[in-house]
Amino acid sequence: MKKFWKWQSKKTVNKATNEEVEERILFLNGTIAAESWFDDDVTPRLFKDELLEGTGDITVWINSPGGDCIAAAQIYNMLMEYKGNVTVKIDGLAASAASVIAMAGTKVLMSPVSMLMIHNPSTFAGGDKGEFKKVIEMLNEVKESIINAYERKSNLGRTQLAHLMDEESWMNANKAVELGFADGILERKGVENNIEMPVVAEIYSKAYVTNCLKKKIVKLCNIPLVPKPEESIGTSVDRYLEELNRIKNHI
Repeated sequence: MKKFWKWQSKKTVNKATNEEVEERILFLNGTIAAESWFDDDVTPRLFKDELLEGTGDITVWINSPGGDCIAAAQIYNMLMEYKGNVTVKIDGLAASAASVIAMAGTKVLMSPVSMLMIHNPSTFAGGDKGEFKKVIEMLNEVKESIINAYERKSNLGRTQLAHLMDEESWMNANKAVELGFADGILERKGVENNIEMPVVAEIYSKAYVTNCLKKKIVKLCNIPLVPKPEESIGTSVDRYLEELNRIKNHI
């Protein structure tokens, strides 16, 4: 059996307690269940067993174009039932069935350059019109079940979600956050977001220009400019320009 998921663990330090804890990471890369989970007892059970092997919070990285909606539904349910927090991080694409899995996250974060896509479920069918009618009814019910997941996470109503699925909607990180499919955007570690930028008004202030002009006049003319006592503070640029013109007239 070819697994489409991979578990990884690493040791981290809890900043609050200063204790070493194990971080569990689940990677979902590529197609979700290349082989259908339908009537398959082994694969879903294996995934669940690996999920429950450890405890604590987990991080799920997703980069998938989608796949089997039954597999996605089961993984979604397993993650929703998991006792710890589930942080979903979309680093490339969470499309179709993969977008359903993403909705199980306690928190969903997207890379600034990632995409999320939702659309109507599809299938292959054959037979007479009666069979096709059953398939249409089945697809409608599958769509409603998917909307259930989107509705729990997003800020949208069922009708809005149905229209977005009809249109095969692609969302960048900002749009996904705006509509409530994601909670935030991934930031680079180690970068302070509250760095104070220099105040432009201070750099290019009148006092700064005045001081620069004063130094240039003194250097070029080699004549010390000593302002009057009452002008020693707050002497204007115009005052130094007048002084410069006076010096020029005496050269």
